[in-house]
Amino acid sequence: MVNNPQNLVLIGLIGLATFLFVWGVVIVVSGATDPARRRLQALESAGARNTRSWTAVIADAVQPFARYLMPTSGKEQGSMQERFTRAGIYSPRAMPVFYGVKTALAILFLVSWMLASSLFPKLTSQQVIFYGTLVAFVGLMIPNFVLNRKVEARQRALRNGFPDALDLLVVCVESGLGLAAGLQRVAIELEVSHPELAGELERVTAEMQAGLEREAALRNLATRTGLEDIRSLVGLLVQTMRFGTSVADALRVYSEEFRDKRTQAAEELAAKLGTKMIFPMVLCFFPSFFLVAVGPAIIRLVAAFSNTGTH
Repeated sequence: MVNNPQNLVLIGLIGLATFLFVWGVVIVVSGATDPARRRLQALESAGARNTRSWTAVIADAVQPFARYLMPTSGKEQGSMQERFTRAGIYSPRAMPVFYGVKTALAILFLVSWMLASSLFPKLTSQQVIFYGTLVAFVGLMIPNFVLNRKVEARQRALRNGFPDALDLLVVCVESGLGLAAGLQRVAIELEVSHPELAGELERVTAEMQAGLEREAALRNLATRTGLEDIRSLVGLLVQTMRFGTSVADALRVYSEEFRDKRTQAAEELAAKLGTKMIFPMVLCFFPSFFLVAVGPAIIRLVAAFSNTGTH
């Protein structure tokens, strides 16, 4: 039966399929266990994602007419770039994408309103134009609102991580590390708990290692974050380096003053709590309290007067 040609072909095909299956399993397993192959695949997938990202698509779409959408004055462009930086957006495509989205939303809202205005036949043409202008203005303002919320959220995260970073920097400098090495160590320690602040400190150390002066790198940090606390710390460090005094002593004094400042801010918030609780208590607590306290008496009075009226 084995000498049958059909059986030989069938056995050969089964053997070939088994060999290809085992070979595929070996390739998959070796690719999953080889770290170099995994790293290359991750880089390729990341590059593919970056090339096909929606920001790149929008930027390419608005690039031909981006100069008609973006502000022409250098001062306004610098202000917008500063807002992008404080929001943690460093891409050069950010500005054309932002204004492209603003224009697209305005046109989309306007077209949607023009299509929906047919459902309101009682509206006059002036009212339709007025509401169309209003919805187009809302479409223009939505990206600004989102950008402002992103800036506020990032500054809040930076402000929350600044006390921990300051204490760690004091410890690092007092233990013998230099300012650049101390900032790098603090960035490593805060990478998990406060990644936004850790990224900013890593950027400072990278600028110092690239040859930028320490004063310029620190001032760039204050400009990027836009926080008064960090600006005060940068001013202190610049003054300390300029006059050659001890950085550790200056950081220790500033840390104590900053801790007192935070305590005073917390006490101020606690003192305002009583005033802020008046309106919730008047609107929510007092009606329920009067209902429970005075309600039974009112019910008895109503019942007594009703009984008197029946007699």
